Amino acid sequence: MFTMYKKILTAVNEHLNSEIAAKYALNLARATEAKLYISFIAEPSLSPQDIGRAEEAVKRLFIEAGEAGIEVEAVTGAGEPVRKLGELVRREGVDIVFASARRADTERRFYAGTVARRLSMSLPCSVAIVRVVHIGRIHPKEILVPLKAKVDHVEERAYFTAKLAQAFGSNVVVFHAPQPVSKFFHGEIHLTPLEWEKALPKDVAHFMEHIHRYKVTHTGKFVPGRTGRAIAIEAFSKRHDLIIMGASRRSLLSSLFKGNPVEELLRHTPCDLIILKPK
Repeated sequence: MFTMYKKILTAVNEHLNSEIAAKYALNLARATEAKLYISFIAEPSLSPQDIGRAEEAVKRLFIEAGEAGIEVEAVTGAGEPVRKLGELVRREGVDIVFASARRADTERRFYAGTVARRLSMSLPCSVAIVRVVHIGRIHPKEILVPLKAKVDHVEERAYFTAKLAQAFGSNVVVFHAPQPVSKFFHGEIHLTPLEWEKALPKDVAHFMEHIHRYKVTHTGKFVPGRTGRAIAIEAFSKRHDLIIMGASRRSLLSSLFKGNPVEELLRHTPCDLIILKPK
């Protein structure tokens, strides 16, 4: 059974995108009243300049979290990041870890041997991998949430989405891209509320019910077509600021062999993307 986040960890490194990704964790901690851990693990190959950049990022995030009234702790060390972060997660009972996708991760098969994939597969908690597209002030007003017909961990996915939306005052667009069938025309399908409710797969309807309980402004949309392409087009054409997409352990494993919409979006997303793998 899903329980609310009480401890959130964000992994910081020498790259600027990790500091931007950490701000999503910081705002989620503020919305959930969770304790925030800011962690930097220095790999042996890092230069003194890289270590200095990462430590300065930790300091900035620590100050920002404190000013926001968040209980915060900075944890630094040296060694292999995945192993050290795993030890920290187990010792402190962390509920979810945020980590950024590096540029190199999007230029090859994303989950094949990357730090992000190893974190997703090995940590005993939920993991949110953030692909930062726009470097700047984070304040998403439109959050796009693509859902398949079958959705696992519905309660946690809805909680994660709703709390980020509450943190930023965002509108949530729940997006379902069914396989095209003969009764569908090309392009968007506009349904009345009653038609939308009848057409929704059970798990998507369940997700919508949870979002409604959190009193978050939300809408729904059907756009049949190839999933990854349909999501990217929707995000670009409607100028969404953030995509939150789910990934299960099975989808992470299958992506090693045949790819999936997550990999496609990582390469082509027009806005920031968070890939959530629930515990």
